[in-house]
Amino acid sequence: MTTHLRRSIDEPIREGLSWDELWRGPDRGLICCWERGRQQRVTEPDLAARADRGELVELAWRGGVEKKLKIKRKFGTLHYLATWQGLRGQDLDIVTEGETLVECSKTKQVVAFSDELPEDDELPEDRE
Repeated sequence: MTTHLRRSIDEPIREGLSWDELWRGPDRGLICCWERGRQQRVTEPDLAARADRGELVELAWRGGVEKKLKIKRKFGTLHYLATWQGLRGQDLDIVTEGETLVECSKTKQVVAFSDELPEDDELPEDRE
């Protein structure tokens, strides 16, 4: 996968692509997730407003935060981060190597977004 993926919010949402083109291309579905977030911005303005305020809202991918956890940081997927950027009306701007840390403005929980999540047995339990 590319190490830095960028796409302008001014670019139109792509249409007519096959499943393979959307999910198995060099971006591995990140552009599709970002475009979905842009669509949600229109259909779910309340959710978009919360994301605009910096909340890591619950979405289809791992990375949203309902409440502060006992762990220092939670793990999230780049697919969440891409969707969230689209929901916020931002350009797609994802670094695929390393981690991107984002703190939820509502809960103050830090989420580490990365291309590779730890194995399930290495993930901290999401508890209060």
